Amino acid sequence: MSFVEYGDTIKDGDTAIVFLGHESMFPVKVQHGTVTQTKYGVIRHSTDLIGKKYGSKVTCSKGGWVFILHPTPELWTMNLPHRTQILYSTDISIITMMLELKPGSIVCESGTGSGSLSHALIRTVAPTGHLYTVEFHQQRAEKAREEFREHGVEHLVTVTNQDVCKNGFGVSNIADAVFLDIPSPWEAIGHAKSALKAEGGRICSFSPCIEQVQRTCLAMEEYGFTEINTLEILLRVYNVRTISLQIPDLGKAAEANSSTGFDSSDPSNQGSLSANLQQGTVQFKSGVPLREMVGHTGYLTFATKS
Repeated sequence: MSFVEYGDTIKDGDTAIVFLGHESMFPVKVQHGTVTQTKYGVIRHSTDLIGKKYGSKVTCSKGGWVFILHPTPELWTMNLPHRTQILYSTDISIITMMLELKPGSIVCESGTGSGSLSHALIRTVAPTGHLYTVEFHQQRAEKAREEFREHGVEHLVTVTNQDVCKNGFGVSNIADAVFLDIPSPWEAIGHAKSALKAEGGRICSFSPCIEQVQRTCLAMEEYGFTEINTLEILLRVYNVRTISLQIPDLGKAAEANSSTGFDSSDPSNQGSLSANLQQGTVQFKSGVPLREMVGHTGYLTFATKS
């Protein structure tokens, strides 16, 4: 199983996504002889998962059912174990586009964190590119190596445990792009410039506070970066539903009732009046934004090596 080389059949040792619904899913490591508990009952890996095709509908012990999905970077972002705050698909999508990444690109990243962006970068640069990711925290770096190995992408990524602000990325003049997600990115701009290829490399810095952005932009100018711009991505989700509204009475119904001697005040005519009102409705789709939604995540600052 690999996050970038998709297979049809679930195998022992795979990481799979148990899909109960759009708002309910979780990852599971498939192991012979193991069982997984869900609200619909038990899933037995040996008989219910191993050998089945990804996307299969699996019936649990209580009679309910779930789908077993092949993991993707998008699904992993929604279900990964959080060791740090992570980037979500909204920011990841603009990062991969604005850094001009493609298969074969060389990318440097710091810090690795929980690996949400890392998996997306690896999938984007595969099969011939490479990701050099630096993590300051030793335990997080070791856990990231373990996950990359389990997910079948260890040949596409190199994890280094060091302080990028002091020691850099460990490579020079080869990267097509650099991504920074650290507390003081301005201290790593010099190392980022050294890691980028001779001309035209792109850099992106993610920071939650505008004061961080200001210092980073000044550092980029000092090191000769051009096309410096900062943006913020805000996601607005709409709830689409079917509603019924009464067709407005513009007076024709009242005139018709008058001409036929219809007395709306007569109790015997109330049922007929109610039926007419019910018949005078129309259904249509309406979309309104959710009352609560994710707002600010962070500022993305992009620049080009001159």
